[in-house]
Amino acid sequence: MAKRFYRIRADKKIAGVCTGLAAYSGLDVTLVRVLFIVLAFGAGSAILAYCILWIAAPEAPAEGAPPPEERRGA
Repeated sequence: MAKRFYRIRADKKIAGVCTGLAAYSGLDVTLVRVLFIVLAFGAGSAILAYCILWIAAPEAPAEGAPPPEERRGA
């Protein structure tokens, strides 16, 4: 099964983007949040990237819900 990126709302601060990136990459969520803050103040592009991921990334399915490919037929 392919690895997918989702916004995870369980441990979110704003939209769950950093939590999803941490889960996807296997990094600590605090490290990802600090990197976003540093990049936001340094280059400013992190704010734009965060907003794009917030809009484009799907929300993680609820615990115990069938995967999206199984729900399409319903």
